[in-house]
Amino acid sequence: MNQSKILFWSITVALAGFLFGFDTVVISGAEKSLSEMWGHYTLFGSASLFHGVVVMSSALWGTVIGAIFGGWPTDTLGRKKTLIIIGVLYTVSAVGSAVVSDPWSFAFFRFIGGLGVGASTIAAPAYVSEIAPADRRGRLVAMYQFNIVFGILIAFLSNYLFANAGLGDMAWRWMIGIEALPAFIYTLMVMTVPMSPRWLMMKGRYDEARAVLRQIDPTRDLNELIEAGKEDASHGSESIWLGKYRLLVWLAVLVAFFNQFSGINAFLYYAPRIFEIAGLEKDAALFSSVGVGVVNLVFTLLGLLLIDKLGRRTLMYIGSFGYIISLGLISLAFLQSWSGNIVPFLFFLFIAAHAVGQGAVIWVFISEIFPSHLRAQGQALGSSTHWVLAAAIPAMIPFLFDTIGASSVFMIFTGMMVLQLLFVKFMMPETKGVPLEELSKRLIKE
Repeated sequence: MNQSKILFWSITVALAGFLFGFDTVVISGAEKSLSEMWGHYTLFGSASLFHGVVVMSSALWGTVIGAIFGGWPTDTLGRKKTLIIIGVLYTVSAVGSAVVSDPWSFAFFRFIGGLGVGASTIAAPAYVSEIAPADRRGRLVAMYQFNIVFGILIAFLSNYLFANAGLGDMAWRWMIGIEALPAFIYTLMVMTVPMSPRWLMMKGRYDEARAVLRQIDPTRDLNELIEAGKEDASHGSESIWLGKYRLLVWLAVLVAFFNQFSGINAFLYYAPRIFEIAGLEKDAALFSSVGVGVVNLVFTLLGLLLIDKLGRRTLMYIGSFGYIISLGLISLAFLQSWSGNIVPFLFFLFIAAHAVGQGAVIWVFISEIFPSHLRAQGQALGSSTHWVLAAAIPAMIPFLFDTIGASSVFMIFTGMMVLQLLFVKFMMPETKGVPLEELSKRLIKE
């Protein structure tokens, strides 16, 4: 098996995750400046609602659309071509968002970047899962998540550096615009990877599929795999909404649902503001956000190393208990007005629980439970569920903090994580080390 090629292609494609993470979080450093600059705009008479829904969440609304409809280009044009388009969207978004002077144009360009984020959560994990050997599929697909958190860390660090670079009112433009550089480099790099062999088989292009599979493993007898591909392709007109796929649908929806009801995106978007509410000075709050990025990266790496050893369910158990403990204490900290460094510490614990559990598992799990001819549809379902909530929840955070308070918000997230623990216990199957074709047979109820 040509492990070096598989690793290089997987890393290249997973760099879409770096741009995902950077794009999602980079706005947190600009959030206060944008609020002050466009604070006179209102939505239904509320400035905080306008700021949350239009300015801060515009990229997430684009992500929802990209996730809902990203399965079409991923299936029709192919995984590779879709990834190239995603790189172009990121580049245009970064440049456009950095140069505009009104909130509506800013929202438009952020929306374009969001389309790329949403589509990448379908195309990138699907591609890597389709070239990876079964015993390493978890860690290779999880590199997408590792790159997401690496992008988050670099975004937090970049924001901190630009905020202290003496740029004044121009700092937020540099924070957001710098993304154009890695986006352009990624676009060039992803042009060098081959087409997905399982997508080629799904389209009946078996000779091309054989050529790619020989690059992956020149010693393997390909006849059995090609025959499985032909059988899968014969069902190409099916929909995930058939009764026999009901379990797969529920699994994809619920793992994505609980991912966002942990409050992870709400926290990442508003980390500096939350730390300021907890009593930290502005500069310390921004620097603590860098600490969040470091913890996220370290524990995502740990999850990546463990996912093929301990399995998906074990990591979800660990993450669920970590969520419940950290979120419950965070809620109590805000209720009791605890001071000092206890709140940042609890958030670091929360991030660690997310990174080693849901963060490491979600894109791996969704990408492997559906058969090849339905993988893009299944990814789109799980991804769109994830992103609808990822748009709605952060959009409501400023409003909820002003009304029911931070303590009540984090207590709601705690209750949701208790439900996630029950989901893992009673519904979630283990998928580690099982070839994709065999996994489909186990989970589909004829």
